[in-house]
Amino acid sequence: MSPHTTPSPQLLDVASPDLAHWLELPAHRSGVRTARHVMGAQLAKWGLPEEVRDDAVLLISELATNGVCHTPSARLLCGVGLVTDRSLRIEVHDHDYTGGDLTRCVPCVDDESGRGLFIVQAIAETWGVERSALTGGKAVWAILSTGC
Repeated sequence: MSPHTTPSPQLLDVASPDLAHWLELPAHRSGVRTARHVMGAQLAKWGLPEEVRDDAVLLISELATNGVCHTPSARLLCGVGLVTDRSLRIEVHDHDYTGGDLTRCVPCVDDESGRGLFIVQAIAETWGVERSALTGGKAVWAILSTGC
C-alpha cells in the first residue's frame, strides 16, 4: 500500500502560530503515550469535538509508533495544526536518513501488529510521506476533517 499524496503539501501551514502545536519526544513507547496525552489535551483546548479528538489521537499514536518501531530515530517531532476551520493536519517527523519508504507486508491473521497504516488510511481524508524539512528524516502526515 502506498500513501496518498497531494502535490507539495505544506508542513503545518497554518494562519496563526496559535493554531499549531509541536512536541519533541523520545522515540520510545513512553513517548507515544506522551504524544497521545499532550496532543489530545491541545485538541481539547482548541474545542474540537470528542470524536475528532479521538480519531486524531489514534492517528498520532499510529504514526508515532511507526517512528518508534521502524526507524533508527532517537527522537520524534509530532505536530498538529488547524490548517483550515474544517481540517486538522497531523505530522510525525523522524530522523531516518536511510531514505526508506513505508512499504510494508500484509499482516497475517494471527499477527499482533502491522495494521497501523490500514488504520491511518481508513480514518484520514488523505495521508502521505515526504522528506522532512525539519529533521532531514521522514515526515509522515495525515489530514483529518474536523467536522466543524
